[in-house]
Amino acid sequence: MGMLAKILIGLVAIEHLYILWIEMFAWETLGKKTFRSFPEYLFKPTKALAANQGLYNGFLAAGLIWSLLISNPEWQKNVAVFFLACVVTAAIYGALTASKSIFIKQGLPALAALIFVLLS
Repeated sequence: MGMLAKILIGLVAIEHLYILWIEMFAWETLGKKTFRSFPEYLFKPTKALAANQGLYNGFLAAGLIWSLLISNPEWQKNVAVFFLACVVTAAIYGALTASKSIFIKQGLPALAALIFVLLS
């Protein structure tokens, strides 16, 4: 994979580690500032649900980081494509069911990375 593709994969992974941190460890503090449309009284009762979502974001980040550590170019590309496609799919679903901004914030960076991976 090209260097730009790897940099974009790294940025998408960092974004999902940040989401993991918010949803698993800062749901009742930074989560309130980040998810302003969510009623404040629901943060405490949804803490476990948010942590579960955060864990899934961590799995996406782990897969993307793993793709950067694979030495075989074919497998590196295949793993990167799979996890980037997962992020894009989740962003499309989130845009359709929760907020269109999810696709802009999460889907577009992953889509850009996916395109660069496929072109390399």
